[in-house]
Amino acid sequence: MINFQALSDKYATPLYLYDFDHITTRYNALKEAFRAKKSLICYAVKANSNLSVVKHLGDLGAGCDCVSIGEVNRAFLAGVPAYKIIFSGVGKKDDEIKEAIEKDILMINLESEAELARVELMAKAVDKVARISIRVNPNIDPKTHPYISTGLSSNKFGVDIEDAKRMYIQAKKSPFLDPVGIHFHIGSQLTELDPIRESSEVVADLVRNLKALDIKIKFFDIGGGLGIQYNDETLINPYDYAQAIFSTLATLDVTIMCEPGRFLVGESGYFLTKVLYEKTNENKRFVIVDGAMNDLIRPSLYNAYHQIEVVDKHDNVSKADVVGPVCESGDFFAKDIALPHTEHNDLLVLKSAGAYCYTMSSNYNTRGKVAEVALENGKDRLIRKRENFEDMIALEKEFIK
Repeated sequence: MINFQALSDKYATPLYLYDFDHITTRYNALKEAFRAKKSLICYAVKANSNLSVVKHLGDLGAGCDCVSIGEVNRAFLAGVPAYKIIFSGVGKKDDEIKEAIEKDILMINLESEAELARVELMAKAVDKVARISIRVNPNIDPKTHPYISTGLSSNKFGVDIEDAKRMYIQAKKSPFLDPVGIHFHIGSQLTELDPIRESSEVVADLVRNLKALDIKIKFFDIGGGLGIQYNDETLINPYDYAQAIFSTLATLDVTIMCEPGRFLVGESGYFLTKVLYEKTNENKRFVIVDGAMNDLIRPSLYNAYHQIEVVDKHDNVSKADVVGPVCESGDFFAKDIALPHTEHNDLLVLKSAGAYCYTMSSNYNTRGKVAEVALENGKDRLIRKRENFEDMIALEKEFIK
């Protein structure tokens, strides 16, 4: 059991906690599911980019899926080897592409014909061969929130089958490109297996067609997106996930790659925030806390649900909105949820806060980013200190006239 009260007393609130033992369990479960085939798990750094989190997964054997050169450099700093790093993302700048090629990472994942041309040009400029994969859009509905759907033709990601085939042929002819991989990722927080299997079948058929053209794909990247428990979701079992992918790869000798982020770290995380006071407007009850949308924006951005627990209180339950101090009506963690009566300094815990929470935080309203703490083997340690005012103005102060 995690002693939330003791940790909030030690580190203050608002605060993020990450259970590293849980992360280890999740990684091992996924690795075990794919053990029958050659596989590489590349952690999606965007989910939680704290260096200690990335290093922990790297030490377990994970590679990294990165969507900026900053994330690539985080992976290197955390000790992840270049041959386990992928650089994805729909809008890479020339200097980012050039740096990734010079760092000799495993491959750059391409999202368009225009990007293929830029990568080829940058590879020629540094006189190196760039290993590439192409993100194929299978145009299959992932049945998830529209903001985190990525596999439909209406989304900005990837290219269709015919465009991908043309790009592979072009890359095969180039002395500066080496097409070693293929990639698809249809969305995040996936809770149904059929769209994943259908997408894999579409992309596997393309790999067979490419093989007939003497384009040998070595890495079959199935993306990430496995859902976690926020409320009452029915989740995909890792074994069933792996078996669904295996069923589509008959006759193909490829290394299966996956890019889990939320699945590995989401349920490991807790966000702690203290009650400042309660107020009532007519019949509307508000629980006002010291955390805010700048600390955890998912409810405001997606209307996402996080289970909220009041530590050591269970009585006098009624409906309430949990809101923060930021000057926006969108600054809330929950609306109309059943909560016990609270008083000043009561502690609230938001669960499943390990993914897409701290990484999406900001300094809006000149609020410092909160501290992050790792829990491992019964011990706690600080892995990012709390920002103060001087930290926030450090890049501006010298320019005041």
